[in-house]
Amino acid sequence: MALHTITNAMTVDVEDYFQVSAFAPHIDRASWDRRECRVERNVARILDMLAAQNSKATFFTLGWIAQRYPALVRSIVDAGHELASHGYGHERASDLTEAAFLEDVQSAKRLLEDISGVEVKGYRAPSFSIGEGNLWAFDCLLRAGYRYSSSVYPIRHDHYGMPDSPRHAYHVRPGLLEVPITTLRVLNRNFPSSGGGYFRLLPYPLSRWMLSRVNSTEGQSGIFYFHPWEIDAQQPRIAGIGSKTRFRHYVNIGRMERRLQQLLKDFRWGRMDHIFLAPAAQATPLAAAAH
Repeated sequence: MALHTITNAMTVDVEDYFQVSAFAPHIDRASWDRRECRVERNVARILDMLAAQNSKATFFTLGWIAQRYPALVRSIVDAGHELASHGYGHERASDLTEAAFLEDVQSAKRLLEDISGVEVKGYRAPSFSIGEGNLWAFDCLLRAGYRYSSSVYPIRHDHYGMPDSPRHAYHVRPGLLEVPITTLRVLNRNFPSSGGGYFRLLPYPLSRWMLSRVNSTEGQSGIFYFHPWEIDAQQPRIAGIGSKTRFRHYVNIGRMERRLQQLLKDFRWGRMDHIFLAPAAQATPLAAAAH
């Protein structure tokens, strides 16, 4: 039984194991087509898990994946979930010029819409790579026709993060909502409480408590995220990676599916667009920190 009546947003970043940003120095992008792609079977398992709990989610999907597996895209939409954009080729926004980023988000949106027949309203930057140094990315998203972004993680991290940005949904530009990844504020510091490697690393009761606190004490919907490869303990291992990267990627992968099943039971889950773009949804005014 769900712990709270608040509906949280379940989100899936649809990419495969060889497309992870931390593996980029070890995997040539040109080799992607030659590698075993496991995303179809993993997304099918995720769709089954969601259906078992009558839960809906948002799937931030790479254009690269959609182009090669259009049936996967249609299966997401046919099951009643939201299709959103993760860009085309999982290039970090912070590594692109403004013109290249605009082309990436435009082409991904067009491709996803052509395949699915539905409007793509949301975008999430690979590795949460919109920060203080590339706030122009929000202007590009607005020009490309997106209505919301979920690209900012308000924590300190060695690869991403904007710890001083607002913690809950806010209008980063007129007509564009930023829905940051969920954190819990404790002792003047933001703690990650929204999925990814932290969810695999931390004991499940702690993750559940943090999301519950955001719901109960702040009255806010949380945003949880994970990747299809995180439920795939049999994925090929990447050789030559550092110990920190290896730990972050593989820690507790064998326990992830069971934890997700419990999470789906313990909270109410829905789509990003239904939660944050609905007429009744409230967001803070345009944030000075985002200019």
